[in-house]
Amino acid sequence: MLVHVLKSKIHRAKVTEANLNYIGSITIDQDLMDAANIIANEKVSIVNNNNGERIETYVIPGERGSGVICLNGAAARKVQPDDIVIIMAYTLMEFEEAKLFKPSIIYPDSATNKLI
Repeated sequence: MLVHVLKSKIHRAKVTEANLNYIGSITIDQDLMDAANIIANEKVSIVNNNNGERIETYVIPGERGSGVICLNGAAARKVQPDDIVIIMAYTLMEFEEAKLFKPSIIYPDSATNKLI
């Protein structure tokens, strides 16, 4: 039996931009992606702590060290710059494997989105 489990989490990052005039996705600083074990085009769920919105989209790598967290396209209507979000990626695993699995969870500085 396969179960969905949390694979990666960027906890309490600050939205730096909301770009309505882009095709879609979320742009994330490549340093944050690497630290959280998230790859380009991976599906993510985003929770906006400021307004309760929940969004699903895919990831585009942003400039390394920039701290960028930018919601693009329609998702830009669900956030404002400076909102605090949680970004999560999930995977499917065999039930017994999932019991032992440890997700990659990072806690960037919520003022700069830099790794602590």
